[in-house]
Amino acid sequence: MAANIGSSQSRIDGRLKVTGDARYAADFVVPNPLYAHLVTSSIGKGRITAVDDAAARAVPGMREIYTHFNHPAIQPAGFFGAREGAAQQGWRPLAGPDVKFYGEIVGMVVAESLLAAREAAAALKFTYQSETPAATLDAEGVELEELPDKAISVGDVEAGLREAAHRISHTYTTAPNTHNAMELFATTAHWEGEDLTVYVPSQWVKGFQSGLAKNLDLDENRIRVFSPYVGGAFGGKGSLFSWTALVAAAARDLKRPVKLYVTREQGFTVASFRAETRQEVKIGAQKDGLITTFVHKGHELCSRPDTYAVNGTKSTTRMYHAKNIQTGVTVVHADRQTPGFMRAPPETPYFFALESAIDELARELNMDPVQLRVRNDVDHDPVRGVPFTSRSLVECFKQGAEAFGWPKYQPEIGSMTEGDELIGWGVATATYPTHMSPCAARVVLDNIGEARVQVASHDLGTGAYTVFAQAVHNKFGIPVEKVRVDLGDSRLPPGTIAGGSTTTASTVSAIGMACDRILKRLGAQEGKLDPQAVLESFGQSSIEEYVEWEPSLEGGPGEKWAAYAFGAEFVEVRINRFTREIRVPRIVGAFAAGHIMNEKTARSQYLGGMIWGIGHALLEISEVDPRTGAYANANISEYLIPVNADIQQIEAILVPEVDDKVNPAGIKGIGELSIVGTAAAVANAVYHATGIRVRKTPIRIEDILPDYS
Repeated sequence: MAANIGSSQSRIDGRLKVTGDARYAADFVVPNPLYAHLVTSSIGKGRITAVDDAAARAVPGMREIYTHFNHPAIQPAGFFGAREGAAQQGWRPLAGPDVKFYGEIVGMVVAESLLAAREAAAALKFTYQSETPAATLDAEGVELEELPDKAISVGDVEAGLREAAHRISHTYTTAPNTHNAMELFATTAHWEGEDLTVYVPSQWVKGFQSGLAKNLDLDENRIRVFSPYVGGAFGGKGSLFSWTALVAAAARDLKRPVKLYVTREQGFTVASFRAETRQEVKIGAQKDGLITTFVHKGHELCSRPDTYAVNGTKSTTRMYHAKNIQTGVTVVHADRQTPGFMRAPPETPYFFALESAIDELARELNMDPVQLRVRNDVDHDPVRGVPFTSRSLVECFKQGAEAFGWPKYQPEIGSMTEGDELIGWGVATATYPTHMSPCAARVVLDNIGEARVQVASHDLGTGAYTVFAQAVHNKFGIPVEKVRVDLGDSRLPPGTIAGGSTTTASTVSAIGMACDRILKRLGAQEGKLDPQAVLESFGQSSIEEYVEWEPSLEGGPGEKWAAYAFGAEFVEVRINRFTREIRVPRIVGAFAAGHIMNEKTARSQYLGGMIWGIGHALLEISEVDPRTGAYANANISEYLIPVNADIQQIEAILVPEVDDKVNPAGIKGIGELSIVGTAAAVANAVYHATGIRVRKTPIRIEDILPDYS
């Protein structure tokens, strides 16, 4: 195993998951539950003028119907995107008769059975005064809001572009995407006296607990949020769901536990999503390829009430050499729900534009696209001038190119063919900022050689249970199977949100600190601890440490250092010259992210990100009907994602890297890194094969039809 890359430990929770013994939010049994079902609006904008609930109330087993006429007493929890709270949107559901977007929650039915709840919900009739929604970026009636605090200005871009030997200027667009995790959204609320337990798929139980306390005007200590396993999230379960407080309030009103299952179709609108973007990129370069000027401006769609922007220019400006830089972000307020996190939220859409533009510049220069990127590599942040904690991008390109066979690249358009297939090769850079958050952890070691770790962090399927056990193993030397890890419970020491690739870096740093304190108290050496002997010598059966760790370094572009992980992705596409069907038979990614705790789970994360990147490039789009604002493909059969047949040869290379500045564990986040460059690499390969430049996602057959005129 290469230096600074941990052993390939299989997941300690793997058997539970494959045998069905792992408990997810909807699996928990509560006594004598009622069942809730959401009712969503069938117009894209307007006002509810009447509600006819006679037929719904006649359904056997129906217990209660909630609308804006009789909504439970719920206080706003604050919009997380504005850093004011924990909620996914800035307004509470059922607050009034106004309808802000198609599929908004307008009612909730509670009944004795799930079938009765759904039958009553279907019988509930709303009368609307409908208006024409402005539901897309360019719709008439949208409102534009420029965000000056997101803008960057360095040097003189007008002079830089004017003086550049080579210039490009293009517009790129990315489509709206919807989280379609295997585990559907669900909530169970169970009151015992004044104490509330909520079972919910969450990436942030402490945030849910805090938000619910505000919603229900309740002391946080009376709320327990429990989410030990999450069946996929990708950002969609990172902020407090708007319906959670409704379910809890209904359970309190009706004095029985209430369960809610959100349908796949409802998940397209009642939860967050990745918003569509339109981006303008301008680049000026010298004859030798050195970039002198970089302009990147984005328009991002959002709801009317909230202001949420991912602002990918914060990362694109840190990628390459440039002395003149200008960015801007404009929020387009439309009649849609509030967007939110989705795997690599800023970088995925914005690097599609950046890395497509870099490829276009390479064509303008008649220069190898790998050589152009290496030519413009930097050892400091071009905006603030501070050094990177570590930056192994060139090594990623070196190892990735060798594994892919890039030296055989023939740059001429359409020059690589086989039978009826046009072969294209594309490349792109990936990066992701190293985010870190304050984290607490408790470690207990006993005299029979077993340890226990407790922290209110999460395992989204990434292998956190295993990695945290490995962190204790690395410190104490006890077997991984002797370490019990407790996660996903708000009663545990407060952990980080499982988003922004923060979990491993932050939590392992806290766990390591706790273990170090135990070793110091016992006078033992790291990795050479005999728990039974040393604890008996102290006359103790166990020893415990609780620590609170706070990062001393800003993640991403900081004041003293810039902290990022990097990667290089190489893609081969094959396009049938007649049908124009696009396939991706081969992809290689090389990634450097500091200390890797577990080679196996890390590789799995990299592979998953690249697979999703193929989906982003070729398949995924939430199709918006501009007349109503409805999603026309709100189901898993028409919302296309990659399946086995789409993924053939895929390789992830773990490039060794040591970073002794980023945090005590030397860890950079990896969960979101590998999706970042994939879509652009695919688009660049499509151009190499066909000579048709597609500046949007997803790329479809109709986008690369030959010109027969």
